[in-house]
Amino acid sequence: MKCSVLAPETVTTRKPVWLDIAGRFPDDRECLAAFLAFETAEILEGVKPASLVNLVNRERCCGKNFYALWKELGPGIISESSLQGLVLADRGDSLLLMLYHRCNLERLLAHRGVASVLRKAGYPAPFTEASVLGELQRRMSAGNFPHEIGTLLGYPVKDVAGYLGWGKLPCTGTAPWKMFGDPSASLALAEAFRRSRSSMAVRLLADTKPIECLRSCKIVAEAQAEAAFSSTLNEIDNQYYKEAV
Repeated sequence: MKCSVLAPETVTTRKPVWLDIAGRFPDDRECLAAFLAFETAEILEGVKPASLVNLVNRERCCGKNFYALWKELGPGIISESSLQGLVLADRGDSLLLMLYHRCNLERLLAHRGVASVLRKAGYPAPFTEASVLGELQRRMSAGNFPHEIGTLLGYPVKDVAGYLGWGKLPCTGTAPWKMFGDPSASLALAEAFRRSRSSMAVRLLADTKPIECLRSCKIVAEAQAEAAFSSTLNEIDNQYYKEAV
């Protein structure tokens, strides 16, 4: 499949995909750096602390095998960026990579709501970057997908708890992820994710060097973090009982 390059104004009218900009970067290193910048746009814009990136061991539309390129060039690119990279699983035919901003992840782990999810999921305290990510790797290596990872990826605690069947709030939406209870904050977050992707696509199409995009990262706004992560599981259940009365 031949990749086309869209005009910057086109990608602001809908959520862009990699296919929109892939043809812009024929060089291997530039292409991988651009792909990583695009996939972590929400982190770099300061609207989420971490993202999962699945690198499949086959050629993409741009003619690049990102699995192979990550093995060769990925760690070097990340070392020049503002992000950290952790391989959660390498299956040979694909690699699951977690990319995150250390400061934003540490701030996330300090929130009571996130701690309540990790505690219920059986993670050992204290909930530090090293201990939580180490436990994630252990669970992935055992062949289980730890859905509680949603909290680390910036999804609201109420939505992660609802998806896991731990909360009593009703499901109120299914796009772009399952939302529970009042969907307004979740929908606002989803729109922030879309804007971040669009903004990054515009930057990459406007000749901004991909590595420069990866070097700058904003801090997650405290108001956004409080809205998404401050409520514990018990407080979420109490909210359900109040709304049901």
